[in-house]
Amino acid sequence: MKLAERRAALESARVAAGVAGALMKKHLYRLKKVDESTPHDIKLELDVRCQKLITRELAQHFLDIPVLGEEAIDTRVHSTGARWVVDPIDGTVNFAHGIPHAAVSIALQERHDDQYLTTVGLVYDPFMDECWTAIRGYPAYRNGRKIHVSSNTELSTAVISLGFAKSSESLNQMLPVFHKLIPKVRKIRLMGSAALAMTYVADGRFDAYIEHGIRLWDIAAGALIVEQAGGQVHLGTLPGDYSYAMQCSNHEMNPSLTHLVY
Repeated sequence: MKLAERRAALESARVAAGVAGALMKKHLYRLKKVDESTPHDIKLELDVRCQKLITRELAQHFLDIPVLGEEAIDTRVHSTGARWVVDPIDGTVNFAHGIPHAAVSIALQERHDDQYLTTVGLVYDPFMDECWTAIRGYPAYRNGRKIHVSSNTELSTAVISLGFAKSSESLNQMLPVFHKLIPKVRKIRLMGSAALAMTYVADGRFDAYIEHGIRLWDIAAGALIVEQAGGQVHLGTLPGDYSYAMQCSNHEMNPSLTHLVY
C-alpha cells in the first residue's frame, strides 16, 4: 500500500475503534452476558458484538481486506495481500468486572515475502479517551501528540509491566521472571491489558512489558506503536496458533533487562 492508503486505513480503524469504544463505555457498569467462563478468563457477548461492529466499519472502505480477530477469523487471512488484526476488547476480565482498563486494538498487516508485517496500528482506550496510532516509518502519536519511549537506564527506577497467560507453561515461565525482577525494579505492574501495557511503554509510562503466551491480536498494533516510538520489541514464536513470547522496552533498558530475565 502507498502512504495515502495507509493513512486512509488508519482513519477507518479510528472510526471503527470509536464505535466499539462507545459500546464499551455504555456497558462498563452494566450486567454483561457471559458466553464462556473459565477459571482464568471470560468471553463476553459484547466481545463478539464489538468485533462485528469493527468488521462492518472497516469494510465500508476496505471491503476486500479480511479480519483476523480474537472472536472470529476470516478464512482468507492467510492468502490475501493484506489483513486486519483485531482485538475488540483487550482486557475483557477487567471490563467484565467494571474495571475501566481495557482497549480496542486494530492493526493492518501487509504481506511481504510470505510474511505479514504490521504497517498501521491503533489502540484506543475509551475510558480515558486516549488513542495511540502509528504508521510504519513514521512517529507514533497519542491523541495527535508525538510520543517516545522513556530514556530510563536504571532497573532500580524502572516500572515494568508483566502479563500472565492462562496456561501452566506461561506461569512456569513468568513466575521466575516476577521473582527476579521484583527486588531489582521500582515497581511491577500487572494491569490486565497487553495492548495498553505496550502503549504505556511507547508513551514512557512503563519502561518495559514482558509476557509469555500472548496472542497476535493482543500485540499486532501495540508492537508497531512501540517501535515507532523508539522502542524495541522481541517476539518469539510459541506452539499454538498466533502465540508468542514478548519483551518490549526502551533501547537503554533492554540489555540489562534481557540479561536479568534470560
